[in-house]
Amino acid sequence: MALKAVHVSDVPNLDQVPGNVTLNYLHSPRVCKGVNEDGDETKSGYKFPKFVVMGHRGSGMNMLQSSDQRMKSMKENTILSFNAAARHPLDFIEFDVQVTRDGCPVIFHDNFIFTKDEGEIIEKRVTDITLAEFLSYGPQNDPENVGKPMLRKTKDGRIFEWKVEKDTPLCTLQEAFEKVDQSVGFNVELKFDDQLVYTEEELTHALEAILKVVFEHAQGRPIMFSSFQPDAALLIRKLQSTYPVFFLTNGGAQTYTDVRRSSLDEAIKVCLAGELQGIVSEVRAIFKNPGAIKKIKEAKLCLVSYGELNNVPEVVYMQRFMGIEGVIVDLVSEITEAVSDFIKNEEEIKEEIVFAEDGKLLVKNKSPILK
Repeated sequence: MALKAVHVSDVPNLDQVPGNVTLNYLHSPRVCKGVNEDGDETKSGYKFPKFVVMGHRGSGMNMLQSSDQRMKSMKENTILSFNAAARHPLDFIEFDVQVTRDGCPVIFHDNFIFTKDEGEIIEKRVTDITLAEFLSYGPQNDPENVGKPMLRKTKDGRIFEWKVEKDTPLCTLQEAFEKVDQSVGFNVELKFDDQLVYTEEELTHALEAILKVVFEHAQGRPIMFSSFQPDAALLIRKLQSTYPVFFLTNGGAQTYTDVRRSSLDEAIKVCLAGELQGIVSEVRAIFKNPGAIKKIKEAKLCLVSYGELNNVPEVVYMQRFMGIEGVIVDLVSEITEAVSDFIKNEEEIKEEIVFAEDGKLLVKNKSPILK
């Protein structure tokens, strides 16, 4: 019988999967109720009522250097992308929030925004410009206005024209609350620059501006906060106790001077010290340290994953089997469809999952669901 190998060489063995994992999920395609809609305090121990799927920056991040057109179908972190994702049976959309110089929370991933003027490339820090200047980049809501052309700098230093099939204006956090399908939850990532050191006053200023918008416009929408910046995650937990707070970590894939960002074990410590509700980890870090899943569960913390591997249906299913409670994905259409099929055909698919002697996850091709 032919076998299809999933390209994850460090997927754990079955004896590393917690024995008390449950695969009971709600039938609703969404998390229908908001977190603590009655204003009750969110304590550690919060659990999602079902396995959740979250759209990364809406319908997926833009990878302008990629040959995969799906990664350039529509502008990330925009109202268009959010509502396109919401048409699928996902539970949350994830997006990045920064606060402009004049105190307005806007949705944008990169620390710097780039344009070109008379052949010269100009970069500005998003938090150093006003709302009006931020909104002057890219397509404009008023067709009579011409926005500044947008460029993007990749991690390796290359600069690309920010060209996608469906371009659309940038937006504020308030606009997202007002214009995005009310049934979909928001995973609000609190975005801060890894290269900067922030004072508590600076963090408080940004977080209070964000919270003001959230509390004025949430209207029962499911909300969660997340951040790679440990002090920001801890502080927003102190500033509010209505919505759950998750600490984001890549599990040690990069080296940071702040030891709290160095591993899943350190992430657990951050959550317990600050009474946070969970961890969002890069999926490879979980596969490399599957024993951390048991520790996270024993600490009564939620665990969600992110990363490009989450665009592989077999990898997403394996995480459900391991007890991970949600995934952030770029290929929203493909993964939500796959998860729906998984739930309908749970027992059949479980029989298709096997492990090779080298530890690789293998999937028998008998089931059309996993083909």
